[in-house]
Amino acid sequence: MISIIDDDQSVRDAMGSLVRSLGYAAATFASAEEYLQSGHVRDSSCLITDLRMPGMSGADLQDLLIADGYTAPIIFMTASRDERVRKRVLNAGAFGFFRKPLDDQRLIDCLKNALRGAEMGGAGQSV
Repeated sequence: MISIIDDDQSVRDAMGSLVRSLGYAAATFASAEEYLQSGHVRDSSCLITDLRMPGMSGADLQDLLIADGYTAPIIFMTASRDERVRKRVLNAGAFGFFRKPLDDQRLIDCLKNALRGAEMGGAGQSV
């Protein structure tokens, strides 16, 4: 299952449709807190999350998940141009980092590599 977190309903819908069109199961969440309370954290093969959201940020979610032993790949998407935060999440092990608007094909390639890399210990990408 691919878990998608974004506070923008249209982004969640579009991302969920894209992931499902690739043949993967997808679950969408409006916030990091909703995801954490969902019971799907350990079911997720990959997490695609917005960086900036009301409440807990994607970067703070990453920190919390890593501290809890979460090992599934995390792909970030954001409209932010904050280079410091990009470096922070990549240094913490993010598999991918994409700026909005997203290039669907690059995201698809990253997702496929993340799922393969999770099995093989591969590295991610930043766009």
